Amino acid sequence: MSGPLLEIDDLHVDFDTRAGTVKALRGVSLSIAPGETLGIVGESGSGKSVTAQAVMGLIDVPGRISGGEVRWRGQSLVGRSVAKGARDIWGKDITMVFQNPMTSLNPLMTIGDQIAEVVEIHLGLSRKAARARAAELLAAVGIAGAARRLDQYPHEFSGGMRQRVMIAMGIACEPKLLVADEPTTALDVTIQAQILELLAELQEKMGLAIVLITHDLGIVAGLCHRVAVMYAGQIVETGPVDDIFEAPSHPYTQGLIRSTPGLEAAEKRLISIEGMPPGLLHPPSGCAFLPRCPIGDEGCRAPQALHPFGAGTVACRKAGEQAWRDA
Repeated sequence: MSGPLLEIDDLHVDFDTRAGTVKALRGVSLSIAPGETLGIVGESGSGKSVTAQAVMGLIDVPGRISGGEVRWRGQSLVGRSVAKGARDIWGKDITMVFQNPMTSLNPLMTIGDQIAEVVEIHLGLSRKAARARAAELLAAVGIAGAARRLDQYPHEFSGGMRQRVMIAMGIACEPKLLVADEPTTALDVTIQAQILELLAELQEKMGLAIVLITHDLGIVAGLCHRVAVMYAGQIVETGPVDDIFEAPSHPYTQGLIRSTPGLEAAEKRLISIEGMPPGLLHPPSGCAFLPRCPIGDEGCRAPQALHPFGAGTVACRKAGEQAWRDA
């Protein structure tokens, strides 16, 4: 097909609380093409997971999509539900791997039953065929003795194996897009590497598009084609992964990269970004990063819209200026 698989256009998501309305997403726009891996990075609370939940139709009370669009192959998903005919999209064409494999599986159901349930619902397979498919999927994600392990429960699997089970469920219906929300957060470094290698192999075999949500820039550098940087519920920079790492344009992106350790830059002192992100009950109208930015000035109090810059986009009137100096 030509054109993007997924388009997010000026998306706004609000959450009603006793203290007021939290503006969790404020005009997010993204797209992803077939076979592409898009990394979404940013600090905790920047809106990464809320973006994923909006794509999957998981924004529920007290949250709501208050503006914008999410389109799958040109078809709007906003306001739809599984009951309104979106079952063939969510769980089949678009699937998700959640953050914590320790809590994402039902402890009272066997692994085989949990995987089989997915293909029974979305593909209409018989119980016997669904069980056979579950064994195939476990083998595909590198779990030895797959047929024997179908009758085991989640507590009988290690953290890395549980994440492999989650990935098996995610690819069960051969989706076009896999949303992976911090898929390696609860795992040790060695297992993280194995899971990321597995995702890369599956992408090559199946032609998957992947949205990878993470705070780990090392993961993004090794797996992604493009990067979107989020701050305070907005996209502040996008671009090809090599360009973002070699010449980040936004001061926030520069700070993120300079605060990440790397073997090739061991002689450089890491910086920290002073201060905290703004509260989103009353978000600033101008650049949200201004209070923490070393090069911001009065002109940055005006709204900063994304505009083309190099091979990507950036929301900064001083894009490209060096904000952080080597210590």
